[in-house]
Amino acid sequence: MSKSSYESDLEAQAEFFKALGHPVRLLILNLIRIKPRHGEELAAILLLNPATISHHLSLLTNVGLLRSQKDQYYQTYSMIEGVLDKQLADVIQISQAEPMPGVDGDAYQNKVLQTFFRRGRLVSIPSQLKKRQVILEKIAQEFEPGRHYSEREVNLVLLEFHDDVASLRRGLVELGLMERQSGVYIRKGVHDERDIVE
Repeated sequence: MSKSSYESDLEAQAEFFKALGHPVRLLILNLIRIKPRHGEELAAILLLNPATISHHLSLLTNVGLLRSQKDQYYQTYSMIEGVLDKQLADVIQISQAEPMPGVDGDAYQNKVLQTFFRRGRLVSIPSQLKKRQVILEKIAQEFEPGRHYSEREVNLVLLEFHDDVASLRRGLVELGLMERQSGVYIRKGVHDERDIVE
């Protein structure tokens, strides 16, 4: 089975950081940043076997950090221009044109809903804020956006889910899912996932 572009990007990023994750390779990069060098020169400076240096140079070249050029009897290595000028955020950026395999954006919400709901009713109100927000966002969908509800009407809807309507009502207001003005409740837009408090 061929790999998706997401999987290929992910593997390439991992190989890049793997190449940087060795003390000798970091020393090699610093030496080559000063000036282009060949393997034998690096082996002499670092007091290492030329074959070991060749292995490290190959890894650094394969991930796009170095380029090699034939110079008389030697392969001379130099830095690829601009490769170290990128910010870390750009280096770890992965193409997301397709869904990430194995990652279900709703998995957490679904797990919370399955844990706390039985036959459409809450078995308990979560104490953890992130879980409570998932529950309250689900309940908020029972209210029409922009419509005015009296407190009694809100309570009647909330009773379908749990007897502690005061806690649910207060939670809806505190999380901005409903707005209360002079005893009148109005449903607001459901929060974006990024607004969920950790």
